[in-house]
Amino acid sequence: MVYRIKEKFWSWGGDFCIEDEQKNPRFYVKGKAFSWGNKLSFMDENKNELAFISQKLMSWKPQYQIMIDGNLFAEVIKEWSWFNKKFTLDVPGPNDYTIEGSFWAHEFTFMRGGVEVAKISKKHWTWTDSYGVDILDSEDHVSILCACIVIDQVLHDGGD
Repeated sequence: MVYRIKEKFWSWGGDFCIEDEQKNPRFYVKGKAFSWGNKLSFMDENKNELAFISQKLMSWKPQYQIMIDGNLFAEVIKEWSWFNKKFTLDVPGPNDYTIEGSFWAHEFTFMRGGVEVAKISKKHWTWTDSYGVDILDSEDHVSILCACIVIDQVLHDGGD
């Protein structure tokens, strides 16, 4: 499944829509304006909250928590690297994702267990200010899309 996400979607407290390839709204993201750190509600097409993303303040590396039903589900952590951008999507158990790519080329790859399971690419919509997220059907689309939103927040907002 390929989703469309607009680059630098963050606006002060505004809603944002994630569409499928046919431009049907699939998910919404609502940001909370004037809060300490980024706080985002990730919702389905009926605007039911599926996950809540919050920036963890006072950490050495940019770090965000993904909460589902009020419980910590996963953390997205920006790893130290010199040239490429690296992130970890830390989920319960041994199923962590490593995310690596180039901010300037708008290309990131999600790997789990040595297998590519998702890819962020500007190539899907090169004529617009959007990028595509291609996710294997067998993967957790909500956590991967939440991680994509975190990457956008960290890289467009300077990461801190």
